[in-house]
Amino acid sequence: MGRIKKMLRIIFGRSMFAVISLMIQILVIAAAYRFLSFYLAYFYGAVTLLSALVIIYILNKEENPSFKMSWMIPVTAVPVFGTFFYMLVELQIIERFMEKKLKSGMDETECYLEQNPRVMERLLKVSRRNANLAHYMKEYGNYPTYGNTNAQYYPLGEAMFEAMKREIAEAKRFIFLEFFIIEKGEMWDSILELLESKSREGVEVRIMYDGMGSLTVLPYNYIKVLQEKGLKAKVFSPIKPVISSYQNNRDHRKILVIDGHTAFTGGINLADEYINRKVRFGHWKDTGIMLKGDAVTSFTMMFLQMWNISEKDPEKYDNYLRDPEYFYPLELNMDGFVIPYGDSPLDKESVGEEVYLDIINNARYYVHIMTPYLILDYEMVKALTFAAKRGVDVSIILPHIPDKKYAFLLAKSHYGELIRAGVKIWEYTPGFMHAKVFTSDDTKAAVGTINLDFRSLYLHFECGTYLYRNEVIRDVERDYQETLSLCRRISLEDIPNDPWYERFAGRALRLFAPLM
Repeated sequence: MGRIKKMLRIIFGRSMFAVISLMIQILVIAAAYRFLSFYLAYFYGAVTLLSALVIIYILNKEENPSFKMSWMIPVTAVPVFGTFFYMLVELQIIERFMEKKLKSGMDETECYLEQNPRVMERLLKVSRRNANLAHYMKEYGNYPTYGNTNAQYYPLGEAMFEAMKREIAEAKRFIFLEFFIIEKGEMWDSILELLESKSREGVEVRIMYDGMGSLTVLPYNYIKVLQEKGLKAKVFSPIKPVISSYQNNRDHRKILVIDGHTAFTGGINLADEYINRKVRFGHWKDTGIMLKGDAVTSFTMMFLQMWNISEKDPEKYDNYLRDPEYFYPLELNMDGFVIPYGDSPLDKESVGEEVYLDIINNARYYVHIMTPYLILDYEMVKALTFAAKRGVDVSIILPHIPDKKYAFLLAKSHYGELIRAGVKIWEYTPGFMHAKVFTSDDTKAAVGTINLDFRSLYLHFECGTYLYRNEVIRDVERDYQETLSLCRRISLEDIPNDPWYERFAGRALRLFAPLM
């Protein structure tokens, strides 16, 4: 009976409605293409010229060559359909509106994100290379470098979940939540109960989740349910049954900000598999980080920038800065440097990828990576392989039980090239690896939401925390080594053991890698 109800919900739910609507639009486009084909003799020359102009336009765009190739193939192979479909996707008014609103929000918050010159002076004395990265982050993303920040690393979602509940319970003024996925269950229900309680105490609570991430796990009217509980809530980019490229730009960030002095981020969504209360792909390995101190200002402003994309009234940003009377405990790990950062698909900067490349390119001894996906562009492959060739210990932990078969096949298509160059590939045998962690040379680490795939690096809104010479980096590396003991190393001899059709599929899927 339960299966029947679940099937009926799928058949008559909004997901099926969206799929049917998209199929109708595709059929209309196909019918238009067929109709125009009858007049091929009259407009073929015009279409050929238009296709050539589109290819020239694509070639001259400032974007990753892999994206250019993924568009040039359909434009060349199927000129009419490919050309008009590209123009349909490229000419999106909603995306331009989002870009304008986000830029406006970043301009409005710039005055709250000024770089403390004393922090930069101290960083310059320690490391010119990291000062250069800090300069890039501030100039091209408006993400300052902070001192005076305490960091706590969580090697599992269960540990971060308990910390989140403790901090929420202590909130006095406001709580901001921004997550890709929210799903009913033990994790979300217990957090929601706390949020309701804090709201009754007069604490302002704002909740934002992604339309795609929660499409199949929350009711369509769930926003109203939250609002009736006295909470401010909204869906980022709700799914609509129209062909639009802006639907591709999801809010994949995970941010919890409390009173402007405490922030959480990492790979952990608000659903039970992230704390292993529900088993989906074996044991779920995830990580997160909590910040207390000056650096939380960046996460506060990142949240408000995204929240106000769909708001008309001006925001009173001053109300959400850290209370000057709040004192956080001074601990040893406050001596380092912290850069919270975001990444937007609507600007020209791939901040998330640049941080990863900077870590890889400047590594002297090791680069250790945990990631659920390995869908790489040319630049990332060359950076990883060159680091290994020059003697750096480059080691990557991936899932053994994948959540997406096609992504796993794509990842495996890179194994041979990476292993031959000296990169060590490991699979987390207990289950699924969902952490997004880089650590290097006992001095650097990055913990956040950014996967090693095209979607995270180029198409999604993301966030992370870069740490330099902070005590917590030891905890990150210790977790990596402990996780490594649960992994199986992949060798070149293992690759031919995969069925030939899987190896072929993995290589063929590279054509569509920029969309995955």
